[in-house]
Amino acid sequence: MSKEENKALKLPYRPCVGIMLVNAEGKVFVGRRIDTPEGWQMPQGGIDPGETPRQAAARELLEEIGTGSAEIVAETAGWLRYDLPAHLIGKVWKGRYRGQEQKWVLARFTGTDADIDLATEHPEFDDWQWAAPADLPRMIVPFKRAIYEAVVTEFLPLITPTPN
Repeated sequence: MSKEENKALKLPYRPCVGIMLVNAEGKVFVGRRIDTPEGWQMPQGGIDPGETPRQAAARELLEEIGTGSAEIVAETAGWLRYDLPAHLIGKVWKGRYRGQEQKWVLARFTGTDADIDLATEHPEFDDWQWAAPADLPRMIVPFKRAIYEAVVTEFLPLITPTPN
């Protein structure tokens, strides 16, 4: 093991929340990251000290997609972790973390598409779409794929389109 790999293993995981925001058709919000144009992802972000995952989820929706029009339906049973690829360790999050430990929430979107506004104070996405849950793992960057597979597996039974 290299010196850098050994150092990375001693770093903690960043506490984070992820949000699977589902519309009435049973499709999931994904945004195309400004800094990784080939990567689409669901909203996510750090959990601030003293914040619960649900509080962080509500804040992150406002910060990332400009709307709080959502009702939380469920949380993942446990926390899910991923490690950053070696080339990103030391470059993101000011080098303080080796990856993220995430609690995911399933939220029902209660607004309209017009409520979504990516022109937030600190934009993270430059485009967005509603995607089928089964498509999510192939849309995310490879090092997060296992997380998305686990989230889809856990939440899919809870996603039911609203009848017209």
